[in-house]
Amino acid sequence: MAKEKNGYLSARESRRISKENRRIMGEYEKKRKRKNVDENEYLTTMHDKNNAVEFDNLHSYFFTDAGTVKSVDGVSFNVPIGKTVGIVGESGCGKSVTSLSLMQLLQRPQGQIVDGEIRLNRGEKAYNIAETPQEIMQDLRGNAISMIFQEPMTSLNPVFRIGDQVDEVIELHEGKGKTKEEIRKQTIEALELVGIANATGVAEMFPHELSGGMRQRVMIAMALACHPRVIIADEPTTALDVTIQAQILDLLRELKDKINASIMLITHDLGVIAEMADYVVVMYAGRIVEKGTAEEIFYHPAHPYTLGLMASKPVVGKEVDELYSIPGKVPNPVNMPDYCYFKDRCEMCLECCKGEYPGEIHLSDTHVVSCYRYYEEHKEEAAQKVNKELMAIASMAAKNDKEVAEDVK
Repeated sequence: MAKEKNGYLSARESRRISKENRRIMGEYEKKRKRKNVDENEYLTTMHDKNNAVEFDNLHSYFFTDAGTVKSVDGVSFNVPIGKTVGIVGESGCGKSVTSLSLMQLLQRPQGQIVDGEIRLNRGEKAYNIAETPQEIMQDLRGNAISMIFQEPMTSLNPVFRIGDQVDEVIELHEGKGKTKEEIRKQTIEALELVGIANATGVAEMFPHELSGGMRQRVMIAMALACHPRVIIADEPTTALDVTIQAQILDLLRELKDKINASIMLITHDLGVIAEMADYVVVMYAGRIVEKGTAEEIFYHPAHPYTLGLMASKPVVGKEVDELYSIPGKVPNPVNMPDYCYFKDRCEMCLECCKGEYPGEIHLSDTHVVSCYRYYEEHKEEAAQKVNKELMAIASMAAKNDKEVAEDVK
């Protein structure tokens, strides 16, 4: 752990950390760049053949001069075949890093998968992405897994025409033995698949000639051009207006059913998750605090953080002076506390929350939460605290009603 003085590292300590990190990163880079690797080193077995992807105790870290940032710290969840899994949480909670780990697109050499497995189902073979060398990943990206990146305005190259950029994807992954005319035909088909009417004309345009919604459709076309089994949609509707958002979500839903793909949907928008997702994963500070079916998370949220997210979203027809905001701030990612990461912001914490990070509690076969309030030995204390809070709220409401009545008189 980095030694700090008045919130700053000394030059000597920073040099020590930098030297140690270079050594660690060098070891991981050698592993990633190795060639002629026996396939037994990276092939694995799916725990459930019905899953497209299985994240198992994934740890993805960034080695910085200020210390090691544990962006993803022990994440485990599954993406079933033909289903949509929504990943929600505040900015910086590890959602995008989890998806970039699956694609092996972490910013190297600083960003590395240091532990755990990511099992990718590709029919007869299953790959452990954490151990798969770089040259094999080139084949998996685009063909087996593909990503719709977060910002369509900057993800397209401004100096190349749309058709050339989609052509490049197809040529790289499926171009063997195909002529340029055949590749362009496949490009036009991909653009038409995402609802672009004048696909031939759009293929000749530059990105700046298209609207935000059209650019987002092009990004989706590039991601789906080679018919991947797993689609990662990282904030696919963030920069779009509401009507275009609805069109893009409908498009994703249709395409998922058409090619029987699985979707990892990363977003801050709980409304999008409620509409699209079959399963929901709630992340906080690099860990999963709750996961379950969409119905369980939205109708029976269990973790205080999930409850806070639910309370912070606007509700149609409900007037409020201001939206709820979860108090406090996320802990320092370099020096994380040795207790529940949400404790210092939690309005429901118990005396036992001072202990080590809580383990997973199964509320049902599919609903899992990491919170001391659901431990058998602490349920009574949690119930008493909730009742006390409810009584305080009721008392405050009664007081307000009395004041209103007096004002009326």
